[in-house]
Amino acid sequence: MAKYGRRDHRGGGRASARETAARVAGGAVAQAVLAPLGVTVTAYTVEFGGIPAPVTDPDGAADRPFCAPDPAVLPAWEARAKEAMANGDSLGGIVEIRAQGVPAGLGEPVFDKLDARLAYALMGVGAIKGVEIGSGFEAARLLGSQNNDPIVTPPETNHAGGVLGGIASGAPLVIRAAVKPIPSISREQRTSDTSGRPATITVGGRHDRSAIPRVVPVLRAMVLLVLVDMWLLQKAVR
Repeated sequence: MAKYGRRDHRGGGRASARETAARVAGGAVAQAVLAPLGVTVTAYTVEFGGIPAPVTDPDGAADRPFCAPDPAVLPAWEARAKEAMANGDSLGGIVEIRAQGVPAGLGEPVFDKLDARLAYALMGVGAIKGVEIGSGFEAARLLGSQNNDPIVTPPETNHAGGVLGGIASGAPLVIRAAVKPIPSISREQRTSDTSGRPATITVGGRHDRSAIPRVVPVLRAMVLLVLVDMWLLQKAVR
C-alpha cells in the first residue's frame, strides 16, 4: 500500500518466490559459460533452525534433504522441522556458497567490487536478511595479525573469502547468506487492518515451513550470474 497505493489481495505477486525460477535458469547459462574456465560453484545449508552442520561432504549436499553437507545432521534437522510444523511455525537457516577456480583479478576496485556485487545479488533474493564473506562478522573480533591471509602458494588461510580490495584473489570464494523464517505461519499473529486498527491474522493454505532447501539453488545461481558478469567486465578491461 505504501509503495503503490493499492494492494492485490490475491497473493504475493512480486514478493512470490516463483520469480526465482528465472534466476535459476539464468544461472544454468552462466554455469555453462564459466565451466570451460574451471569455475565450479556449490551451495549447501550450514545451519537449519539454529542447529549447525559440519561441512564434510558439500558435493553430495544437493542429493540430501535440506541440502545438508553432512548426513549425520539430518535426524536433528528433520526433528526440528517436524516440531516447527506441529507448532504452526517456520524456520530459517544459513546457506554457504563456495566458488572454486575463480580467476584472480575479477571485480572492480570502486563501484563494482566483487564482494559488493555478490552481496547485492544475494540480498536481492527473498528471505535473505544478511550476507557475509570469508570470516564475515567474526573478522570484527580478530586482530589484524590473526585475520590477514599470508600471500603464499598454496594459500594457508582464507579469512578474506577470496576477495581483497573488491577483487578476486584466486582463493575460493566463500559466502554465507542468512535466511529468515517464512512469515506465513498458521499461528495467530497480531497485525493491523487497512484502517490501522489492531487485528489478528491466521495464514491458511499451502506454505513452506522454511525457504530451505528451495532457496539454496537460487543463491547458487545468483553467485554464478555475478561471476559471469565480472568475467565479461574483465575481458573488456583487458
